[in-house]
Amino acid sequence: MIAVIADIVGSRKLADREGAQREIENAIARAQRTLPVADRMLAATVGDELQGVYLALGDALASLLLVQLELPDPISCRFGIGIGAVRTVPSGEGEIPEGPGWWAAREAIDLVHSKQQRTAPTARTWIVAAPEEDGHMHDAVRLANAYLLARDQLVGTMSERTRRLVAGRCARLTQRELAEREGITQSAVSQALTTAGAAAVVEGFHALGAGVPR
Repeated sequence: MIAVIADIVGSRKLADREGAQREIENAIARAQRTLPVADRMLAATVGDELQGVYLALGDALASLLLVQLELPDPISCRFGIGIGAVRTVPSGEGEIPEGPGWWAAREAIDLVHSKQQRTAPTARTWIVAAPEEDGHMHDAVRLANAYLLARDQLVGTMSERTRRLVAGRCARLTQRELAEREGITQSAVSQALTTAGAAAVVEGFHALGAGVPR
């Protein structure tokens, strides 16, 4: 199982915290409509934290990319992805998520927060596999994290409009359709996508294997 913990970057500095929460929930909903792969869609828990569950790592990586692309400025989220067993413990107010997958996700979000503050300011996503996962899984996680650092760097330098355009390309919209939606020329769409290195992000999205029908 793939457990995901998300939190809001700089939540205390946002002028409209309530509005930001609505924007995040709307972005998650749009991502899920485009790619309905979440076993349990990201939802708010306590404070500025959200939690969700996916059945496959590729699904999680593709879905979280769409969420990143759909978020408007100045809102940004960090994502800790944990690979491992997940379960819930009944409590008087519902169920409490628990298990190695959640513990790994918690470690992952702490790590990406640390990288963001030190060596990789644009880092937003990190993966940790639970210790009991086999060596092949840990090798795959190392490769995936290398991909995520490059992906987050590209996405982190995009404008809000460019992110929308990239989200549209991930959803297999044509440049003409995107131009009509944004009220700009097709050449402006092409230039924005080329300048931002969008082709690599879109190709990487489709390479994850989470197909978006057209």
